[in-house]
Amino acid sequence: MKKLIQPIVAIAAIWSLGMSVSLAEDISGTAWQVDFFDDFDRFDPKNWQDQQVFVNGEDHCYVPDNQFNTREVSDGTLKLRVVDLGEKRPCDIVSKKGVKHPDTQYVAGRIASKNRKEFVKGRWTARLRVENSGQSGMFPAWWLLGALNNEPPVQEPDEIVCWPMYGSGEIDIFEHHGDGGPDHYAARAIKSNGACDDGDWQALMLVQEASLDDYHEYSVEWLGGDVIYRLDGVEVYRNEGMSDALSEPFFAILNFAKINDSAISDDWVMEVDWVKHEYLP
Repeated sequence: MKKLIQPIVAIAAIWSLGMSVSLAEDISGTAWQVDFFDDFDRFDPKNWQDQQVFVNGEDHCYVPDNQFNTREVSDGTLKLRVVDLGEKRPCDIVSKKGVKHPDTQYVAGRIASKNRKEFVKGRWTARLRVENSGQSGMFPAWWLLGALNNEPPVQEPDEIVCWPMYGSGEIDIFEHHGDGGPDHYAARAIKSNGACDDGDWQALMLVQEASLDDYHEYSVEWLGGDVIYRLDGVEVYRNEGMSDALSEPFFAILNFAKINDSAISDDWVMEVDWVKHEYLP
């Protein structure tokens, strides 16, 4: 059983390396220590599980076990894809309210470290790239969710907290909304308004330019009272004073979603080189 431990949209220029805290150590000089690292030489079920959910009106069906090549691990990277099957097929996923996902011709991959690797605070980083960014409906993401969240799979008796209440908070480290054009991403914490399904997506959000076709390191860390977002080790944004409000255990999610009925014109692939978590001793 888990234990619970107690916008303004801006386009930000990257700060110089001299203005940010080093990736190797914090201001006090204490070195960060790695307590989880996956370089995807294989799909390790001790680290990840497929997650089949229907919570955002997705146009696709999440499928497990690399069906239709939706979460391939090869040549040292994880490839998450949205795949067009060419004709509609049944989707067996049901929402929390009991609504069955409609038949769809699209399938996609989503993995989560839920009940495998969950951490309080520290720093999460993934090195990843997205091909053909900027297509309508494209929605790849690298993000965290509170470990007491009540969305599937519900595997422990304390997984009863509704989003985005404490215990089911959300931090988006990298989220690309293709409808907004290529080569940008959002980073944010969801501000809870104090009720189930009532979160503010923009109050604590940054929109940042980046060349998404190239590999970058996207990270979030808790340092002092703040939550800090980095691109390739350089601070690009921080949620000031939010550290304690986001102090529950979190698990990580990597997924590629399709959020409207636009056709897929090119390959939709998010390729992940590695994921790690670090802590300050």
